[in-house]
Amino acid sequence: MITSIRNPLIKQIRKLHRTKGRREQNLLLLEGTHLVETAYQEGCSLMTLCYTEQWRDRYPQLWENVSKRVKRSELVSIEVLSNITTTVNPDGVVATALFQPRTEEEITDFQLGLVIERLQDPGNLGTIIRTAAATEIDAIWLSDDSVDIDNPKVLRASAGSWFQVPIFVTSDLTTVIKKSKNKGINIIATLPDATQSYWQLSFTKPTLILLGNEGSGLSNSLISLADNLVSIPLGPGVESLNVAIATALLLYEAKRQKIFN
Repeated sequence: MITSIRNPLIKQIRKLHRTKGRREQNLLLLEGTHLVETAYQEGCSLMTLCYTEQWRDRYPQLWENVSKRVKRSELVSIEVLSNITTTVNPDGVVATALFQPRTEEEITDFQLGLVIERLQDPGNLGTIIRTAAATEIDAIWLSDDSVDIDNPKVLRASAGSWFQVPIFVTSDLTTVIKKSKNKGINIIATLPDATQSYWQLSFTKPTLILLGNEGSGLSNSLISLADNLVSIPLGPGVESLNVAIATALLLYEAKRQKIFN
């Protein structure tokens, strides 16, 4: 059992709390039973498993399955486990896995996707990813000045859906949008003062939805590329919705139209 937070492996895993450490090691930090189980089910290249005795006794089958695949499996004390997690109340397990970016060649028969510009909150991104998986969209393109897609809080907020949706990080969202327009894909942006409600818009053809920063929204350069500008009706005194909530409304309207049309 590892009982010292000065253990070299523990120090190495703790570095994954930061962007620099994740980039240097090319690893994801997976915190909690659900994420570890999902990564195992999705066939991820698991590198290290650290678990407490209590966790092993609670999830003996999962422990056995993951231990057979992971490169290194270590029993650790509760103190050590707490030291390598970013959560306040860890549930007893942490794993690392190789970060293996998806490729756009995986996308076939594109129907619905998101372009996200300058999103900063990891909870918002994780929630958007979770909703994207639930509504079965094809891909997400994220600007490279947004929150890291491998931020541990993003993975946790996605509740395992992070592994199910192709996510691409780019410095040039404009080119992504223009390529989509050239393929006949409908480009939609939401604006508070748009005269058309998202209820009035058809999502039945291939569609790309543009989303912006939590505070300032979409940049004018991306807005200018949209084929349709829509608003989300709000009651008096309400200026806007959380970006993750707004995304959910749009994606589920698209799904509803797809089912009933």
